[in-house]
Amino acid sequence: QARLVESGGGLVQPGGSLRLSCAASGIIFSSYTMGWYRQAPGKQRELVAGVTSGGSTNYADSVKGRFTVSRDNAENTVYLQMNSLKPEDTAVYFCNARGIQFQYWGQGTQVTVSS
Repeated sequence: QARLVESGGGLVQPGGSLRLSCAASGIIFSSYTMGWYRQAPGKQRELVAGVTSGGSTNYADSVKGRFTVSRDNAENTVYLQMNSLKPEDTAVYFCNARGIQFQYWGQGTQVTVSS
């Protein structure tokens, strides 16, 4: 049974940093494209960053230069390092695992950027 568990969210001041983690189980992690999405109140869920099984990364324009996605296949974990956080980064952040046939979602972790 596939399971994704996010952690690392919280309240941070503007300009601060957070590191999100997503631990995966029940899937062949190394073969999945892993992504971080976010959803702010009243808005659609959007892709923030992704990393393929081969290690290629992509980012939303709004986070380029501030966020870094990485994966550790030995630990079945994907990370999102978020620096220079802005109030508009406030959202629930979701981990996603996308394979050839299936995709899975985590339960989400709240990130709030506020002074």
